[in-house]
Amino acid sequence: MKLQIVTPEAVVYSADVEMVTLPAVDEQIGIYPNHVPLLTRVTPGEMIVRRNGADEFLAVGGGLVAVTGDEVGIVTDMAVQVKDIDEATAEEARQRAAARLRDKISDEEVATVNASLARSLAQLKVKRRHRA
Repeated sequence: MKLQIVTPEAVVYSADVEMVTLPAVDEQIGIYPNHVPLLTRVTPGEMIVRRNGADEFLAVGGGLVAVTGDEVGIVTDMAVQVKDIDEATAEEARQRAAARLRDKISDEEVATVNASLARSLAQLKVKRRHRA
């Protein structure tokens, strides 16, 4: 099946894959070829893509996934392969976001900072789980 992941910056992943496991609203879901049509929300966390018999690991942010026939389309605010995650940078971003939440900020800023914190935590979780 064809998997395409799009972020605001670019198409970050486009390939034929055997399976996709991703963090959805209620729990991790697995998508195989000929999956029933589906539209759901993606939450920050770890995505596993099986391609050519091997698993690839990505950190993803919030977004949407649409499954139709043998196509999986994901629109997300972040998708980074484990090999491209800079652990130090992600940890710095996590610390900045946590510190910012301790400040007196507006509700809108809280939502933005929480989203940033979730993306940083997703990257750290994936990187630390799959250290190369």
